Amino acid sequence: MESAVQARQMNLQAPSPEEAWQVVLGQLQGQVERASYRTWLEPLQPVAFTNGTYTLAAASSYARDLAESRFGATISRQLSGVYGNPVKLDLVVTGPAKVKAEAGVIDAPPETDVEKPPRVKENRKTAAASPRKLALARAYGDKRAAVIQPERAIVVTHYFMSRWTPLLGHSAVHLIMTARSMCYWNPLNGELRNVIDTEMGELAERAAMSVRTVKDILANETVQHYFLRYKVRRMMTQNGVRTAGITLLVRMDDPLTPDDQKTHDISESENWYTPDFGPEEDEEEE
Repeated sequence: MESAVQARQMNLQAPSPEEAWQVVLGQLQGQVERASYRTWLEPLQPVAFTNGTYTLAAASSYARDLAESRFGATISRQLSGVYGNPVKLDLVVTGPAKVKAEAGVIDAPPETDVEKPPRVKENRKTAAASPRKLALARAYGDKRAAVIQPERAIVVTHYFMSRWTPLLGHSAVHLIMTARSMCYWNPLNGELRNVIDTEMGELAERAAMSVRTVKDILANETVQHYFLRYKVRRMMTQNGVRTAGITLLVRMDDPLTPDDQKTHDISESENWYTPDFGPEEDEEEE
């Protein structure tokens, strides 16, 4: 009985299919070129979310096949993040008129009464006025949000700002945050992409600092020990071996400062980095 009550509470807290799809659309809008977004993603309509399967409807088999092949994996991954559990995507073909009707009557019995269409519109208006939907619309639904892309945020802890900034300095802290913005980490499902192929010049441009400053920060012993490590990439040319940028390893979580390790008797793992990024890099990228 207790578990049944908990399950009902979790279902009440979970977003509806329409709300989840609005969040995903907001994320995809900043990742997909405008023409593809408006042609293939915006017309898709949410139908249902049942037993871990999320159903989206397309207007034709061609639209369904293209959306599934090009965006299926991304949509499924984004939905998994919204619901906090793995989600299987099911793309179905439904005519445009039927899609609009089903979007308002998810999991409803077949309509047999001509009076029901007005009730569908009434239900949809009620759902649109819910606090959750209004919040989602404010966050993702306007032109300003399309430029700002609020879903693409960097998480910065108070601990990092208050404890590490005095040790590293503002320039090093800013470079670490810039490097993290080029990576991806989802603590909910453990997905981590924190190895970047880049160049000193690109890092400097993104961080709005000189290449010399970037090199000095990356050579800093504390930065290397706790946050950023790199190795030089090389390639063979007609004139011999040349450097071809760097491969940067970025730590996405925050370690304890040396003082806090002593105070709380918690030792940080010295080898957060993989063996191929140690020991310290002796050569600089040209």
